[in-house]
Amino acid sequence: MLVTLFRLLSVLPLSALHALGSALGWLVYLAAPSYRRRLKDNMTRAGFGNHLSSAICEAGKNILELPFIWCAPQDRVLKSVRIENWQLVQDAIDAKLGIVFLTPHLGCFEITAQYVATKTPLTVMYRPPRKSALKPLIEGARARGDLRLAPATLSGVRTLLKVLRAGGPIGVLPDQVPQNGEGVWADFFGKPAYTMTLPAKMHQLSGAPILLTYAERLPHGAGFLIRFIPFEEPMGETPEQQARAINTAMEKLIARCPAQYFWSYNRYKVPEGVAAPPVPTGSK
Repeated sequence: MLVTLFRLLSVLPLSALHALGSALGWLVYLAAPSYRRRLKDNMTRAGFGNHLSSAICEAGKNILELPFIWCAPQDRVLKSVRIENWQLVQDAIDAKLGIVFLTPHLGCFEITAQYVATKTPLTVMYRPPRKSALKPLIEGARARGDLRLAPATLSGVRTLLKVLRAGGPIGVLPDQVPQNGEGVWADFFGKPAYTMTLPAKMHQLSGAPILLTYAERLPHGAGFLIRFIPFEEPMGETPEQQARAINTAMEKLIARCPAQYFWSYNRYKVPEGVAAPPVPTGSK
């Protein structure tokens, strides 16, 4: 049923889907108190409260564009894409050192991997959806062309490292809350967030460069601008320093188009089995 609905919606113009998405964003915001509270709190903490109205619309667009991204013919999807700084990626591909792509929940993060996989085989870390009904839809959509999925397990981590050591690229969502033992506490917009250590480990073990990428959603359904940006933060020696460096890089990306970040995501949750972060001295 859901697959059928997505296929039907995928025939609509992206502009229509984004218009419907804006309305959906406001509907969810007004109808869901916990969602509304988290969205407002996270944006205010980060200093982007003045972008609230736009963020409500962008959150809805993020949902309604998925039928287009996942189910429309790939040539039609790719026609909606513009690229900035691809040469940075091509140079890394030619060097055959591997690439660690870091893509936060910013803009249309689903389309970045799909685009890269049309240029070179790409393996991305994947965590299956909690609802089994979504699994065929999501896995089928995310495995188009040369886009390959590695499970968020030890075997999946080994797969990613093997790809890097063979000179291939991998993709990771660095602002996704990891499970117990897979992260450390590091500040994210001034508040401790349990942050994955995997990207830094992959970089250290393989020597592969880190590249940042995100797809900015253009106004009025005009498509997406995918940007590739070098990672320039000093990594440091400890996992905590490295996680903070990655969070700093994510903060700078988000500041480029703050309304398009996934602010409703529970970024500051304490995963099961993980001790809460220490309270700073002087805090109540």
